[in-house]
Amino acid sequence: MEKILIPGIRARLAGLVLALAAMAGLVLALPAPALAEYGDVVINNHSDAAGVRPVVFPHWFHRVRFRCKVCHSDLGFKFQAGGNDINMVKIIDGQFCGACHNGAVAWSVENCDLCHSGKANTPTQVHESTIQKLAGPAPAAPATAAKR
Repeated sequence: MEKILIPGIRARLAGLVLALAAMAGLVLALPAPALAEYGDVVINNHSDAAGVRPVVFPHWFHRVRFRCKVCHSDLGFKFQAGGNDINMVKIIDGQFCGACHNGAVAWSVENCDLCHSGKANTPTQVHESTIQKLAGPAPAAPATAAKR
């Protein structure tokens, strides 16, 4: 049985569906914002200077798949955010992230936005780490006494 629609409703519904589809297309076309989670490491040793967004390293995503020694002993990552001089040349050469992100084990370096997804000017840090909450901001340098 065919439903009878009030004249003009069908055209309005079609317009609404097209508008919603256009908005969904726009949302999907925008780059995804960085979704740093607790414990993720934001790496910005060279990114801002190179004109790319900082890396957001999903620490716990990797940690549930690998033991600590895989990255921190076998690959040489220091236990400190920003403690390694990581750059794209070294990664492409198979060092640090490039040991796995080589296109065989995990995606390769051609997918820049998968890693470089942080907000510009975000400092290198462990995102919302306990140490940040305990330590607080760095103390200000003491002011020098004015000469008399």
